[in-house]
Amino acid sequence: MNGWRRKGAVIHAGFEQQEAAVLRGLVSQLEDMLTARAEEAPQDELAELTGIRTGPTESPDDPVLSRLLPDFHKLDPDNPSREDIDSAAAMRSLHEPELLDIKVGVAKIVLDTLPRDGGHVRLTEEQADAWLGALNDVRLALGTALDVTEDMPDELPEDDPRAPHLGVYHWLTWVQETLIQALTG
Repeated sequence: MNGWRRKGAVIHAGFEQQEAAVLRGLVSQLEDMLTARAEEAPQDELAELTGIRTGPTESPDDPVLSRLLPDFHKLDPDNPSREDIDSAAAMRSLHEPELLDIKVGVAKIVLDTLPRDGGHVRLTEEQADAWLGALNDVRLALGTALDVTEDMPDELPEDDPRAPHLGVYHWLTWVQETLIQALTG
């Protein structure tokens, strides 16, 4: 990949077969995780009658999902009040379904526009925005799984099992940065 470019209203880039396979694999895994979380939502008769969907009231146990679906109301870790706990549960229940829809939706756009065998990708600005969201989610997920920190070196020793994945993380960062530059340039 040579980076994203803008030509008029179209944002485009070319992906090698391996690049497309890696990106499609990561986005698919993310979509599967998010869809599974959405399917875990409790069935609510009132929601069916009103059309207002509700989701789980508790944060995901999985650290990656927890990073992608953060709490909507922060609790005092030293002294959470019952009111704050109830508020956090209500906020999650009301807002998580919409957030899941958005995240699954942007993942689908990437999967729909990125050829399986690599090749040229042409995006509208709206599709490019969706790609940015999906790339950000994949980077957050991978960064959480790798325990990426600001003071982490750019390269890890070869015997570190995270080393090849950190290279993918850096590549995703570059793909995201060139897409931002194409959108804003």
